[in-house]
Amino acid sequence: MRHGETFARGCVVDFGVSVPQPVQITPFDVEVVGGRLACFRFGEATTERVAVAVHGITSNSRAWLPVARALGDKAALVAVDLRGRSRSSGLPGPYGIDVHVRDVLAVIDELGLERAVLAGHSLGAYIVARLGASHPDRVRSLVLVDGGLPIPGSDNLDLDAFLGPALARLKLRFPHRQAYREWWGEHPALSAGDVTDEDLADYADHDLVGTPPDLRSSVVEEAVRADAADLLRVADAAHRLEAPARILCAPRGLMDDSNPMQPFELAHAWAAEDPSLRKAVLVPDVNHYTLTLGGRGAATVADAIAAAFKGHRPCD
Repeated sequence: MRHGETFARGCVVDFGVSVPQPVQITPFDVEVVGGRLACFRFGEATTERVAVAVHGITSNSRAWLPVARALGDKAALVAVDLRGRSRSSGLPGPYGIDVHVRDVLAVIDELGLERAVLAGHSLGAYIVARLGASHPDRVRSLVLVDGGLPIPGSDNLDLDAFLGPALARLKLRFPHRQAYREWWGEHPALSAGDVTDEDLADYADHDLVGTPPDLRSSVVEEAVRADAADLLRVADAAHRLEAPARILCAPRGLMDDSNPMQPFELAHAWAAEDPSLRKAVLVPDVNHYTLTLGGRGAATVADAIAAAFKGHRPCD
């Protein structure tokens, strides 16, 4: 493994007061098929409780920084850069949900965890749900963050239309880092939320590759297309989970629109299938992005992850 240590810039906003809270970041690599998967431990190295966190389809590990900050000393997060993204963008295909499950299992093994607490956002929720359904002996509890259940209208989904905004971003070029930060700052979902400039910069910078004036997103388009198509195939995995699980839903969508990715009614019905093990939570005043990147959403996600270590069932 390659180890190092850095501290992420950042602050949280509490009643209008900015309080700097640096997050310790320890990078390391895990051997997987085809190369090495980039992983990052967010939080103190002495923290015994460690959850594995998996990001969304064109996202990266830094989407979890605000959650790690909100967790404090309750638990550390090990956030991965998925195959085909950021520091793992050089890992070859094939891609797909089962490939990511295999990679995450390698991380769990590397950490020496017999049964892991798993958190997944968006695509990451489908990955950890699939892992939980196919390898129930490796999962202690799951936190599904605005993902994991069928997407409304996905039966007749036009993949290009669904991925349009994400794929368009991958084709853009930026003359310097600040230009990419400003692009994200103008995104409807982020401009509408409580995302700090520091967290936005960390998230954007971690995605960039190339050299000025030809900087671009690190995300591999082939990976996005393969994962999106595969996502529809595994959307039933969450219904087969045997471990305690929570799903956290945003009332607003990817563009801060009124079309949530995971309608709460759908999540509530999923939880009702086994109320002793499952719980659905509607998180107010957040959208698909700010559920992890914004202060309010990150605090709720952190609470759910911390609760997963207490041995409580989701209904407690």
